[in-house]
Amino acid sequence: MSASTEQPSTPSPASPPSTPPPADRPGLVLLVVSAAVFLSALDLLIVNIAFPTLSAEFDASTVALSWVLNGYTIVFAALLAPAGRMADRIGRRRVFLTGLATFLAGSLGCALAWDVHSLVAFRVVQATGGAMVTATSLALLLAAFPPARRAQAIGVWSAVGGVAAALGPPIGGLLVEVSWRWIFLVNIPVGIAALVVGLRVLPESRDESETRRPDVVGTVLLVLAVGLLAYGLVAAPDRGWDSAVVLGAFTGAVVAGALVGLRAARAPRGTVPVLPLALFRVRSFTLASLSMAIFMAGFAGMLLGNVLWLTGGWGFTPTQAGFALIPGPALAALTAVPAGRLGARVGCGLVGATGMTLFALGTLFWFFQVGSDPAFVTDFLPGQILTGIGVGLTLTNLSAAASSSLPPPALATGTATFGAARQIGATLGVALLLASVAGAGGELVGAERGWLLIVCLAGAAAVVALAVGRGQHADLRVVPAPVPVPAPVSVPAPLPAPVDRAEHIR
Repeated sequence: MSASTEQPSTPSPASPPSTPPPADRPGLVLLVVSAAVFLSALDLLIVNIAFPTLSAEFDASTVALSWVLNGYTIVFAALLAPAGRMADRIGRRRVFLTGLATFLAGSLGCALAWDVHSLVAFRVVQATGGAMVTATSLALLLAAFPPARRAQAIGVWSAVGGVAAALGPPIGGLLVEVSWRWIFLVNIPVGIAALVVGLRVLPESRDESETRRPDVVGTVLLVLAVGLLAYGLVAAPDRGWDSAVVLGAFTGAVVAGALVGLRAARAPRGTVPVLPLALFRVRSFTLASLSMAIFMAGFAGMLLGNVLWLTGGWGFTPTQAGFALIPGPALAALTAVPAGRLGARVGCGLVGATGMTLFALGTLFWFFQVGSDPAFVTDFLPGQILTGIGVGLTLTNLSAAASSSLPPPALATGTATFGAARQIGATLGVALLLASVAGAGGELVGAERGWLLIVCLAGAAAVVALAVGRGQHADLRVVPAPVPVPAPVSVPAPLPAPVDRAEHIR
């Protein structure tokens, strides 16, 4: 199953005081926004399928290449909320277009990369642009469409992630067969067209009451904390868990994480803390975010682990692996809307936990059934069916449980925080997978270790999800279908019913 780099959840909905009249050409606005989000989602999926090729091209270890994924997800997670706040203040159109141009510059740099280090550096540039695009995309749609047409627009916007999930593996496999550089170059013509049209049709909107600025120091500390933790996990198998470097990385992660919390509790006047502590007093939001982070660790580990197994264990070409990975994300997209309706009836937490259980059972099927001889239909496809349905049940309901826990004034911050938790979980999932398979005696043993890790993570996430309870649900006509990613969470429309003690969260 491949990453559906989910549309990361972020948007800052247009504020009533400054909401402009609908755009003259809302269809073109939808096209531009969807194209940009599609590129950011597609690129992450393609990078997964290109992992073995990149390893051979740069003669680099899988551990070193993990930063091609982790560098993107860490920076994306840390910049998601600050980008949204910056857009509220200086203009969402301006931030969106700047982000799209930045993403294209990063894509060109990745295509021209001369070693792993330069590739990781340009991926960070991509992540910066991707966070800016994602943080403003839904707000631009809300500003461009009249209320009566917003549900339809958000439905199209949401479906983009599912399309990227289904098309990512085969497109990536075909491009990699030509050259791995084309997985980044393919962004350029589409991105330039979106940029040119966007300059002409995107409406500007901002929150005139927002005068605060993002907390740069807190953002840097968050990147440092997650980065050091991920580095410690991937370096430990080679250097030793008790080595000075690994222990130093873990210690640094703890210290940086503590400083993030202190900084958030005492944010300087005029700044927005990178970690909105007040949100975590809302029980259902906290549990949904924690469950999503744990689940995404297992999900991201599965995405990378299955690519490594199909290309390494069974000897599939990138194209064969890409087409083999289509069923999972396709089923996730197909089950998303029915899963939302079911969650509205019996409870988001219960349905989400059921999805995680199916996900774990599908992975467990691979552990017991997959052998050294390729047998896709009998040994691999059934597990994909279970994991794909499980993802569809899980992402929609956890997203709804988190967002419905908050009142409208806190929705933008809450969805950005939820999206960051998702990306951080994905980062740690890649690191944990590589740590678990390191030193395995053969491809199959390594794959089995990874699958057992994923089962444990999915089981833990299911237990937490059960504690979420029923949750509340947005109007199902406007709940975006999940896009599993590193990219990129579904963002429901603002909900009117606040829960717990969130009335004064901003």
